[in-house]
Amino acid sequence: MAPTPLDRSLFAVTDRSSYLNHAAAGTLSQPAVEAGVAFLHEHAAIGSLGFVDWEERVEVVRASAGRLLGVEPTDLAFVKNTTEGLSFVANGLDWRPGDRVLVADREFPSTVYPWLSLRDRGVQVDLLDPVGAGWTLPLERFEEELAHRPTRVVAVSWVQFARGYRLDLAELAALCHAHGALLCVDAIQGIGVIPSAFAAWGVDFASADAYKWMLGPFGAGVLYVAAANRDLLRPLEPGWMSVAHRERYDHLELVYDDSARRFEGGSLTTETILQLGASVDLLLDVGVDRVWRHVDALLDHLVDRVAATAATAVSDRSATGRSGIVTLTVGDLDPTSVVDQLRGVGVVCSARGDGIRVSPHGYNTLDEIDGLVDALVRVLPS
Repeated sequence: MAPTPLDRSLFAVTDRSSYLNHAAAGTLSQPAVEAGVAFLHEHAAIGSLGFVDWEERVEVVRASAGRLLGVEPTDLAFVKNTTEGLSFVANGLDWRPGDRVLVADREFPSTVYPWLSLRDRGVQVDLLDPVGAGWTLPLERFEEELAHRPTRVVAVSWVQFARGYRLDLAELAALCHAHGALLCVDAIQGIGVIPSAFAAWGVDFASADAYKWMLGPFGAGVLYVAAANRDLLRPLEPGWMSVAHRERYDHLELVYDDSARRFEGGSLTTETILQLGASVDLLLDVGVDRVWRHVDALLDHLVDRVAATAATAVSDRSATGRSGIVTLTVGDLDPTSVVDQLRGVGVVCSARGDGIRVSPHGYNTLDEIDGLVDALVRVLPS
């Protein structure tokens, strides 16, 4: 078996199944498991005596996460999940009746609901329909809408969750800014598998959970707020961690920290952040560019193999639209039933986008892709 960018021995799931479901939830690496266990033992043994060391280690993770996203650490806040980060943006902006938000349709609910909730404040929220079998969103579609009427925010996923279409965020950010709009990105389906450069791309806000492609735990995530936009957001959960004088508990003047830490109101989930740090360091050591080339090659192989079967790959595989997700439609068969049958033979993927969503990572192999296709052939009509 050819070597993989990520060491398979660090992922216990490889002993149980062909796990091709990272768009649903990734799996913890052994270093992440060990980081969590070590923290729990420390917490039990020394209590508050660990505070200073733990805070220093959290800042090391913030720096590593900044490298992964391509942003300054001072522009990153830790949040508990993508929804919280996006909600901080949606509800932290100063809205006026008649303001408009343009949201990509057929997105994951967390990408849509924070914006729809603004309608009772007089904000117009319009949904932009994707086109074609791959549910693509050409830049021209955004350009037409932005030229049509003033828009304050464009809210999208970097990678669409169901069929995997990836937006060119640099081009979209430039277009948004040319029309006076801010760009807010749900980045959960890209960070950790596709090289990221959110600052260079001009993205204004981005949020992502750790537990998918970053191979981290549940309960930890990141919120990126470009420095130029920091003062546009009203902190929604101000607390002792939000202020510049966080260690002076008897000083009650509300002076926000001059970084994205102002959005971290209270004590952080240190255990999960340290686990996230272990997985992020693993990705950085290997190189996300290497992981991406490997995953992209696996999915090219998948598309080639299924071309000779009754399944159809419907995800966009253009140079700029491809991602770590390929969705296969299976004719008249129920995708959920097919996914259940695949799990019965040790192949794990999801029923999404009216098909079978396949999402490998850097420790998966060509043999596992072949095993998936061979299992599908046994299920599909000849």
